[in-house]
Amino acid sequence: MTFLNTIVAKYVKPHIVTLVILAFIFGEAYIIAYKRPWFYPYNLLPVVCFIIYTAIFNLQKLVFLLAFCTPLAISLQDMGLTDAQSTDLSLPSEPLMAGIMLMYIVNSLYKPVADKKFTAHPISIIIFVQLAWMFFTTCTSTEFIVSLKYFISRLWFIFSCYIIIPHLFKNKKNIITFVFCYAVSLAIVVLITNVRHAAYNFNDKAADWIVGPFYNDHTAYGAALAMFIPVLLSFTFLKELSKFWRAVALGLFSLFVLGIILSFARAGWLSLVIVSGMYLTFLLRIKFKTLLWSVIIFGGLFLMFRSDILMALSRNNTDAEGSFENNIESVSNISTDASNLERLNRWSCALRMWEDKPLLGWGPGTYMFKYAPYQLSRELTIISTNFGTNGNAHSEYLGPLAEQGVFGMLIVVVLLLYSTSLGYKLVYSLENKEERILCIGIFLGLMTYFVHGFFNNFLDTDKLSLPFWAFLAALVTMDIYYRKKATKV
Repeated sequence: MTFLNTIVAKYVKPHIVTLVILAFIFGEAYIIAYKRPWFYPYNLLPVVCFIIYTAIFNLQKLVFLLAFCTPLAISLQDMGLTDAQSTDLSLPSEPLMAGIMLMYIVNSLYKPVADKKFTAHPISIIIFVQLAWMFFTTCTSTEFIVSLKYFISRLWFIFSCYIIIPHLFKNKKNIITFVFCYAVSLAIVVLITNVRHAAYNFNDKAADWIVGPFYNDHTAYGAALAMFIPVLLSFTFLKELSKFWRAVALGLFSLFVLGIILSFARAGWLSLVIVSGMYLTFLLRIKFKTLLWSVIIFGGLFLMFRSDILMALSRNNTDAEGSFENNIESVSNISTDASNLERLNRWSCALRMWEDKPLLGWGPGTYMFKYAPYQLSRELTIISTNFGTNGNAHSEYLGPLAEQGVFGMLIVVVLLLYSTSLGYKLVYSLENKEERILCIGIFLGLMTYFVHGFFNNFLDTDKLSLPFWAFLAALVTMDIYYRKKATKV
C-alpha cells in the first residue's frame, strides 16, 4: 500500500486534471464511433459533475447558477418529449431545485443550517402554515397523485428559492448578484423574442406565442419583466455599484421596458402602474395602515355601486388588438374582449367549485382537471376549453380558494398583507440609504406579482416562483439583519 500511495502521489495527483480530460476525450471518441445515441447524455456529464461538486462544497452558490438557468429553461412538453396530460418538468431549473432541496435536507441532518431568527420570522411561519395546509388538502384531494406532484414541486420551490436564500442575502452584494444573474438571462430571452417578433411586425397576436419555448405565454413573460423593472431601476441609484454595473442595470431596465411594452401583457402594465402609485406613497410618507384603510373604503364603495360600475364597464367594447392604445383601453372591457371574459369565466368556475367544497377544496393543482363541468354556456368564450389548457384559475387568490378551501385563500391574503406591511416598515426604518433604495426596488418588484396575482397564477412554475420567493426572502433577510431600528407604520 505504501508503494501504491507513493505512485499515486508522485504520478497521478499532479496530473489528475489532464488524466480526467484525456479519459473524457477517449470516451467521446468511443461514443461517436459505437454509441452515438448516448452522445448528448455523455456530454452532459461535465455539467452534472460540476453541479454535484458545487452542491456538495458550495451549495449556496449553486443558487446563482439556478437564477441564470431559470429564464432559459425549457419544459419537456416544449421539447416534444411529453404531452399536455403527462408530467411536465422544466430543464434544467427544476432538477436543480430538487437537487438543492435534497442537499439542504442532507446538510441539515448533519448540522442545523437555517437561522432560528429566519425560521421564526412571521413570513416564514405563514409559509410553513401554507405548506402544512397544502399537505393536508393533498391528503384529502380528489386527485391525490396530481396534488402530491403539485405539493412536491412547491416544496422544492420553497427550499431552493426561499429557505436557502438568507444564507446568501446576509451579504447585500449577493442580492445584487442574484438579480443580475436572472436579469441577464432574461435579457437574452427578451432579445430573442424581440428579434422573432420583428419578423411579424410586432403584431399583438403574435406576442402571445412568440415568447416560446422559454415562457408558455406573454402574460408570464410580462410578469417576469414587471418584477425586475423596479429592481433594476433601483440599481441605477446605488452608488456602491460601479459606474459600469449601474450602466448595465440601466441598459437592462430599458430593454425590459421595451420588452414589456411589446409583450402586450396588460396585467404586467397594470402592475407597474399600481406599484408606481405605491412609490408615491413612500415619497408622501403614507403609512401602511392608512393605505390599507383606503383600500378597504374604496372596496366598500365598489360593492355599494358595483351595478353602476359594471354597467359603465360594459359600454367599453374596445378589444385587445391593433394599436397600443386599444390594448390599454381594453383592460376594462368585460363585454367583448375574449381574454377578459375568459378570466371572468375561470373565476366564476373557481367560486362554484368552492361552493361545493368550501373547507378543503378539490386538492392542490386539480383546478384544471375539475373546472369544466362548472362552466356555464352563457359565460363561454371563443377561447374556452374543457381540457384545462390556457392556464388555471387565472388568480393566485381564487385558485387556492377552489383547490384548498377558504383557509387556502386566507393564507395567501395574510401573506400579501404581512408582506406589504413589512415592506413599508423596512422602507421607513432602514437607516442606510443604499439598503433603503435596494429594499424599495425589491419590495416594489414583489408587489408587481401580488398585483399580477389578481389576474393570473404562475407560482406553480419555476419562472416566477424563483424571483417571487427570493424577493420575499430578501425582505425577511433585510428585516432580520439590516434593520437597525423599528418604526411604526
